[in-house]
Amino acid sequence: MPAPRLQLTDITKRYPGVTANEAVSLTVQPGEIHAVLGENGAGKSTLMKIIYGAVQADEGSIAVDGQPVRVETPQQARALGIAMVFQHFSLFDTLTVAENVWLGLDRSHSLAQVKAMIREKASVYGLPLDPERAVHTLGVGERQRVEIIRALLTNPRLLILDEPTSVLTPQAVQGLFEVLRRLAAEGCSILYISHKLHEIRALCTACTVLRGGRVSGECNPQQESNASLSRMMIGAEPPALRKQPSAPGKQVLEVYGLSLPSQHQFGTELQGVSFEVRAGEVVGIAGVSGNGQHELLAALDGEDVRAAPGMVRLHGQDISRWGPRRRRTAGMHVVPEERLGRGAVPMLGLAHNLLLTRREAVAPGGWIRMGRLREQAQGIIERFGVKASGVDVPARALSGGNLQKYIVGREIDAGPQLLILSQPTWGVDVGAQAQIHAEILALRDAGCAVLVVSEELDELFALSDRLLVLARGRLSPSIPASEATVEQLGAWMSGLWDVSPLDAAAEVQA
Repeated sequence: MPAPRLQLTDITKRYPGVTANEAVSLTVQPGEIHAVLGENGAGKSTLMKIIYGAVQADEGSIAVDGQPVRVETPQQARALGIAMVFQHFSLFDTLTVAENVWLGLDRSHSLAQVKAMIREKASVYGLPLDPERAVHTLGVGERQRVEIIRALLTNPRLLILDEPTSVLTPQAVQGLFEVLRRLAAEGCSILYISHKLHEIRALCTACTVLRGGRVSGECNPQQESNASLSRMMIGAEPPALRKQPSAPGKQVLEVYGLSLPSQHQFGTELQGVSFEVRAGEVVGIAGVSGNGQHELLAALDGEDVRAAPGMVRLHGQDISRWGPRRRRTAGMHVVPEERLGRGAVPMLGLAHNLLLTRREAVAPGGWIRMGRLREQAQGIIERFGVKASGVDVPARALSGGNLQKYIVGREIDAGPQLLILSQPTWGVDVGAQAQIHAEILALRDAGCAVLVVSEELDELFALSDRLLVLARGRLSPSIPASEATVEQLGAWMSGLWDVSPLDAAAEVQA
């Protein structure tokens, strides 16, 4: 038998006040697609960073291909054939895609060669990407594509993927799975982190489950059910989501013929976007990242105020030229797609991050009532089950899923009249996902208008009363969620809502 591609033995990592990993052992064989499951804060990200050399273990040992190694830097990890796609991206905003990828490669390639390599890999793997485009112009899903292409260009022997399918249509997910299976057949080992249990069961042949920083189980996920995997992860099955029929009321958000040229060379122009969201309903917008989601959200939340008068209305009032603070005062709250940088200031504590969108703790004259602020933050932590050592812990210290729970909780707790959410449960475990979904539906049932922009079709079907698709800056017709199918929406993601279903299916296959 060949030596294991990766063998971790009794890996332990402690931080002040918390043990992230405790005596974790994990073995990955050559050519194996191995899942790592766990709820938010279970220690998955820390363990992956230890493998990749971004974090040093306090105790334990690592062996690669049977040889003991000490991986102290990502450069050493890459020299060993280890590549990683992080959940929180490590990209320079002011550089182009090609320049970011070039930084992660050896200097044997010129920048022109790297651009050609990116185009080739993007074509082979079905991940459209322009190497000339500046990273700051990319949406979250597009940035994830950069990370995936950068990792693949290193020709890794061990590839670590963290939530890699959120940028793809349902049809393209199957294509990526075929690529990963081909890589595995060629001997590449894959560590695959995802909260989509059906993906784990379809793709992976081995699984290690973490709970509270320790290994709580090992299994072949293809022999398990979603319920049994959930029990291994969180000790129980997530509560079933109960969505009652909606009772829409008056129009809250109205968008009429919203057309906006892109603000930069590589953006997406919005073309005649029109839709409405009523009180007491959830409207979902599907689509692959980079098709105008960023531009639409900027026009809705007040970041972009170039819309012509009358194009965006809230409660019948023209808000097209209003800024973000005035829109929040009128009852609109927004959960942005990017957690760190837009949803939270990384260096600030959780309590102070409330001040980005909440002003209840600010007294006349601008004085901050710190007692009230900390009380609010603690209430959100407890209500949404955020794992944090206190209200003053910096946002960047939380796992991605726990920070997402806090940001979503911050906006729901505000009692909005209109709530706009972009990727509301990206990177959130199944238990927390069920809780967030339940809170969104409770808000809807209380009369709030909710707009959800997501690349997760399962999420949109679970939450939405009506569905639309955004493709190439154009918006599809509205369809009741009960009448939509995954195949139909997948075709619409290619902009094929103006052709017959048979022609659309043929186009997607082609």
